Order: sequence, then structure tokens, then C-alpha cells
Amino acid sequence: METIRGRVLALDFGSRRIGVAVSDPLGITAQQLSAIRREGDRKDIEAIASLAVAYGVETVVIGLPMHSDGSEGTQAAKARAFGEKVRVRLGVPVVPWDERMTTAQAERHLIEAGVRREKRKEVRDSLAAALLLQSALDARNRK
Repeated sequence: METIRGRVLALDFGSRRIGVAVSDPLGITAQQLSAIRREGDRKDIEAIASLAVAYGVETVVIGLPMHSDGSEGTQAAKARAFGEKVRVRLGVPVVPWDERMTTAQAERHLIEAGVRREKRKEVRDSLAAALLLQSALDARNRK
């Protein structure tokens, strides 16, 4: 598996939106960014490329939606294929990361915080990306 190095951009790849988060320059904490509304791979990847340049990203982490038994399904295959396109376009490592439960965890956080249902949809994907990224950063920093 590729190593996670430098400043990291995380993607929570979905069919309608791509949740986005970025690490701080030291790679300790994750901050959510605005989600990217899907408009097709080419436009989506250009939006990601703009963020990668703006933040000086050296690694991208993409969430892999795994089944509860640890196997990969069609969504994981789609995320891997999209991640490969991102890797080719950006020229940086794209590391797949198990994202099981991040969306449910994000939804729970937002409900507990009293965020209204309409607003939750807008921020859930990027919060899931931030949770995914924080998990990856914590794993890297433990080494």
C-alpha cells in the first residue's frame, strides 16, 4: 500500500456528491471543505485538481465503501476506478481507505448537533471525508 505523506486531501466518493477534506500542513488534523456536486468525472477531477494545487497536496486518500464482512462491492470498484483517474491527473499517490461507518458516524454527529435534515445532506459527505481523513492521519502518525 502507498504511504500517506505530506498534506493530504480526502475524498468521500458518492454518486451525487464527493465529500472533501484536507489535512492541516503538519498532517495532524482534518478539516472539511465544501463537497463537490457531481457533474461527470472530467469536471469532478478538475475541481479536485484545483483543490490539490491550492492546498499543496502530496497524497489523496479515497474512501472505499466496504461491506461489513470486509469484502468490496461495486461501489468500492467505482471508487477505485475514480481514484485511479485522480492519480493519473494529479500525479500523486491515491490511497484507498476503508470508510465503513464514516457516513453513518457523520449523520449521527449532525443529528446530535441538532442540524436540520436539509442542511445535513449538504455537510454530511464532507464530514464523512474529514472522519475518513482523520482516521488515515491517526494511523500514519501512530507509526
